[in-house]
Amino acid sequence: MTKPLLLAIDQGNTNTVFAVFRGDKLLGQWRVATKTERTADEYAVWLHQLLEMDGINTRDISDAVIASVVPQTLFDLKTLCRKHYDLEPLVVSEGATLGIPLRIDDAGEAGADRLVNAVGAYIKFGGPLIVIDFGTATTFDVVDDDGGFAGGVFAPGINLALDAMHRISARLPRIGVQKPERVIGTNTIACMQSGVYWGYVSLIEGVVARIRSEYGKTMQVIATGGLAPLFDAATDAIDGFDPDITVRGLHEVWRRSREKVS
Repeated sequence: MTKPLLLAIDQGNTNTVFAVFRGDKLLGQWRVATKTERTADEYAVWLHQLLEMDGINTRDISDAVIASVVPQTLFDLKTLCRKHYDLEPLVVSEGATLGIPLRIDDAGEAGADRLVNAVGAYIKFGGPLIVIDFGTATTFDVVDDDGGFAGGVFAPGINLALDAMHRISARLPRIGVQKPERVIGTNTIACMQSGVYWGYVSLIEGVVARIRSEYGKTMQVIATGGLAPLFDAATDAIDGFDPDITVRGLHEVWRRSREKVS
């Protein structure tokens, strides 16, 4: 008998990732731009086509777990699960069992994605850790040696910085992020690319060094998120890259919540 499937949904401000697990095995993940006007039916059409292309039967989806930092879209994600898969999804921000201590001033302030990252990183790498997530914001989250979530650091995401430079300056073009051949630029685009790229490398190195100094223990640094590979190879401050931290954390939160209920 085929094992049922778990649909894990990680919704950030810029992108929404859908992942499917059979048991502990990740079958695949797919990314779509986050848009508040996207309906449950639109999600379903897009997702069903991709799953079918990969030979995954949507009728086998029996459970779902959602981490979202965009409240306006959560209703449509829930509706997707209820209408198209006939199930009630587990929502991380609505009473899911994380199974980790939260050592911050207000647990309600922590984004679901950060908490899920802490769970996903710890079950693979142990602790203590610094998890750098290159998303809409670049976040540095600290995971204690017992898996506890100890807080972290926020910085503007690199695409946010690029967009801001373009919008507030009449003469600066919109550019993509890439590693420049030289630090010293000899034209506008080269100067922008160098400043953003090497500026973020310096940001990473500086913040990691300060966290390690303040924490006072040896810490692994693991990067995740869409732009993480671009910076992983540029600095020794990052020990490794793992693209599956968030969805693996969602799977683990779902497992822990299910065990608590049973």
